[in-house]
Order: sequence, then structure tokens, then C-alpha cells
Amino acid sequence: MRLIQLSRDSIAFPSPEGALREPNGLLALGGDLSPARLLMAYQRGIFPWFSPGDPILWWSPDPRAVLFPEQFHLSRSMKRFHRNSPYRITLNHAFERVISECADDRDEGTWITPDIIDAYKRLHELGHAHSVEVWEDNELVGGMYGVAQGALFCGESMFSRRENASKTALLVFCQHFMSYGGKLIDCQVLNAHTASLGAIEIPRREYLEQLSIFRPHQLASYCWVPQILS
Repeated sequence: MRLIQLSRDSIAFPSPEGALREPNGLLALGGDLSPARLLMAYQRGIFPWFSPGDPILWWSPDPRAVLFPEQFHLSRSMKRFHRNSPYRITLNHAFERVISECADDRDEGTWITPDIIDAYKRLHELGHAHSVEVWEDNELVGGMYGVAQGALFCGESMFSRRENASKTALLVFCQHFMSYGGKLIDCQVLNAHTASLGAIEIPRREYLEQLSIFRPHQLASYCWVPQILS
């Protein structure tokens, strides 16, 4: 296995099965963040992640963290909180603000650089990237964003400025996504937060199989129209 240098003249990617084992899932470097290349990446189970000043790095880790929406873990305390939640939840009302807040929510530094923000804003404008916003009165206090692939949603990042704000965003999104036939949420790499909400690890091969099944299933267009969810 070796790291592949992408060409700026082609949006083709190597097979994810050729990704490195260490660091886990690193597949290629270079290319650009054009909408066509990003969409090609997501269609193949690949995503960009790199630090400021580094070349663009493309990943497809094994195992892959996923969340089946119906398996969202709603703890008793979260259930009580949500029953009397002070939050209003919207979809696609403030994409740029959400991704910018996700970038600012990393004490250790962020991979959500200005170039990443611009690239995903373009995907949003084209109808592929979506955001969930959590509001307390008129203040944005939490949210998440990602890229739709049919009945599969590739979660990218979330942020929280108030108690349970990001959990609320994911909970309400899971309910909305399922109601339109959504089947799976990609969480990329498992961490303690997503694991506590019900995310699990599956082999990359299984994830790619699920992607190939769910990606052609186009949800009703109203699923992604800007709206109040809760």
C-alpha cells in the first residue's frame, strides 16, 4: 500500500481498500476541493481531513463509525431534558454560521480551514451539504452539518455552546431523516461523544456496501427544504 498523489486534471480516486493501515485510512493527497471532486469522494466513501498548511489529505478509515438513526441512544436524562427543551431546531437556516462555529469549537486547533468552509458552502449552495441549527431564543447555540448521499448522510462536524445542544441537533435530525426514509449516518471515526449517542464501528467493506445500496435512494426534495424541525 502506498499514498497516491491525485492529479488536478482528474477527479478519479483510488480504491478505498488501498488506504494505509497507519495512519488508519489515509488514501491520497493533493487534488482540490472542487464540488465535483468532493462529491466523487463521498460517493466512494472518502472524505478530506488535513491541518492548516498541509496538503489536502483524503481518508477512508477501517473500521468506519456509523449511526443507524433508529438506534440513537436517548438516555433518561436526555429524554427528560428534551421533553422540556428550551431550544428551537431548524434545518438549512444558517449553514455558513454552523460550519464557522464548528471551526471555532476546537481548542486543539481545527481542520475546518477557510478553504474547507468555502468548499462546503459551495456544496450547500448546490443542494448537497446541509446544516441543523439549535437556537435558544435568537442565539445559535449548537448545530451540525454534513453531506447527503441519498438515504445516507455523511456527518462532518457539530458544535455545542449550551447544555445538550449538539445532542439535540443529532436527535432531532435522526427523527427527521428517518421520517423521509433516511437509513444511515456516517460518523467517520468513533469518539466517546458519538459512541454515547449510539454510533458503532463497522468494517469499511460493510460501510462501502451500505453506501452503494443507500446512495441511489433519493429522498423527497422537501426533506432538505429550509424548515423548522422542532
